[in-house]
Amino acid sequence: MKLAKYQTPNGDDAVGIIDHDQLNPLDLSDGAYSSLADILESEDPAATANSLSQNTETIPLASASLLAPIDQQEVWAAGVTYKRSKTARMEESETAASCYDRVYESPRPEIFFKATPSRVSGPGQPVRIRVDSTWNVPEPEVCVVLNSRHQIVGFTVGNDMSSRDIEGENPLYLPQAKVYNQCCGLGPWITLATAMPPREATAIQLTIRRDNEIAFSGESAIDQMARTFEDLVSWLTRDNNLIHGAFLLTGTGIVPDSDFTLHPGDLVEISVEGIGTLSNTVVQG
Repeated sequence: MKLAKYQTPNGDDAVGIIDHDQLNPLDLSDGAYSSLADILESEDPAATANSLSQNTETIPLASASLLAPIDQQEVWAAGVTYKRSKTARMEESETAASCYDRVYESPRPEIFFKATPSRVSGPGQPVRIRVDSTWNVPEPEVCVVLNSRHQIVGFTVGNDMSSRDIEGENPLYLPQAKVYNQCCGLGPWITLATAMPPREATAIQLTIRRDNEIAFSGESAIDQMARTFEDLVSWLTRDNNLIHGAFLLTGTGIVPDSDFTLHPGDLVEISVEGIGTLSNTVVQG
């Protein structure tokens, strides 16, 4: 089952089930569940969503105003979880190369805070490159969705926007390279954990279009990760209460060459098998 957050014509937030090219609105009027996060927090999100299905007229997905599938949750991210990511991070900075090499091999992963909900862009909304950066890339990632009990309840597509020159100058600049307005893309919806394909068969694809031509494309797969989702979650949740749940970006295995940087107007498309495609246009300033 795929659950989406969308905006109604009168501007209200609503929740629906994605059924092929249709969106089936859910009835939240009785107050027991008032948001997508509430449904994800229930003991059985699929059963809860089915119980709220109106079985009335559906909305064509092409005309639905989809929103990022986030409410009050925090967004966290893991780094250096793929060998390609380790190599790229070492290329950013010779002085910090050994640091990235060690974290790739270490039992403890790199985990950092990524975004508040206000900094997240949904499908069709812009993601940003910093005005004080000259080397910016998207990082296509599978994003784990957690409830407040630290259980994996679903997955979505994530874009961990990154200013590589800022981080490469000094690893202590990581927060500035990662956390800023419109620094994260999530969507287009959440696929519940029980509906995802086997992890060894889950592919990730990135396409960047510039002036209607492909400027970069690449692909990876979850089975190329050096760590499991469960391992990353176990480290994130140590001494760390997630009272509203959380989104955890799990790292990228697709890194453009060092001579590539995003431009304003670029279209970033990230597809994950079993979920869908997240599309965002790049802005600056």
